[in-house]
Amino acid sequence: MILDAIGAPIVLAPMAGGPSTPELTAAVTEAGGFGILAAGYLSADVLAQRISQTQQLTSAGFGVNLFAPGKPTPVEQIAPYLDELAATGAEVGEPRFDDDDWSAKLDLLVADPVAVVSFTFGCPSPTEIERLHAVGSEVWVTVTSTIEAQVAVTARADVLIAQGAEAGGHRATFLSRPGDDLTDPIGLIALMQLLRGTVFPVPLVASGGITTGAGLAAALAAGAAAAQLGSVFMRCPEAGTSAVVRDALTRGRPTALTRAFTGRWARGIRNRFLDEHTATAPAAYPEIHYATSPLRQAARESGDGEAVNLWAGQSYQLAKDRPAAEVVQRLVKGCRVSLEAAAKRISPP
Repeated sequence: MILDAIGAPIVLAPMAGGPSTPELTAAVTEAGGFGILAAGYLSADVLAQRISQTQQLTSAGFGVNLFAPGKPTPVEQIAPYLDELAATGAEVGEPRFDDDDWSAKLDLLVADPVAVVSFTFGCPSPTEIERLHAVGSEVWVTVTSTIEAQVAVTARADVLIAQGAEAGGHRATFLSRPGDDLTDPIGLIALMQLLRGTVFPVPLVASGGITTGAGLAAALAAGAAAAQLGSVFMRCPEAGTSAVVRDALTRGRPTALTRAFTGRWARGIRNRFLDEHTATAPAAYPEIHYATSPLRQAARESGDGEAVNLWAGQSYQLAKDRPAAEVVQRLVKGCRVSLEAAAKRISPP
């Protein structure tokens, strides 16, 4: 298992849409962790280029994350929200559906295997998983509930990434009604305990709100083999985080879950667009992602942090502007100190 071979129990979250780069993936991997390269929103051809770039930067194994495709949303469910956005004077794009080049990316990863292929927004079929297993890749599936975990285990996933409600970016939920995941999303520690009680001994990677060594220690104590971290790496020089997002990460605003930017629940730093449109945004991914893409691009170019998605986990304020290798080292050191301190509080039997 990959998780048994890495020097530090740290997995780089695949932050699609900008922050994920070959440089960041390689830096975390070279520092002893395990880097996962985001494939979301990329064509198979561009993904192939980024895999090649990462391979030139590190000889160690790394992973690639794919978005599992969903289903189209009827246009009548989207139209009122598009009218709402257009009434503000913002440029609205075409609310189209696609599968994120799913088949071509799977074919690429079978032809040019990587150590791990992880999945978000769904679980691949047993046949698709077997294709990846046949070329030596481990398959990791992101889950947010015990029901999703059982589906992934039945399909023969090797590792489950347990995503708590604290996590920044998109919720990985794939087996619930659209409103349920906001009504009572499960926090990381609760989810870890539930999964340990149902799918053990399948290895678990904990994800959600972890930005310190103490947080990493808590995840390991809860039964994780490693923790997947994203926000803590977003200010690293190797990350492709945009200037407007980097600025927002220094301001300390609270986060909230919203569908306003993409039509799928995601956690981001609160701003004007999030506050004004969360209540009316429909469950329609990726249609709303494409519809809001022009206005978000314009906001990034103009430096307007009030009209762009600012994905971040609940403890993003603790992230620092440091090289990725230093972040990994500090996390490991802090984890070790926290575990030793916790052990001292337990009386001998």
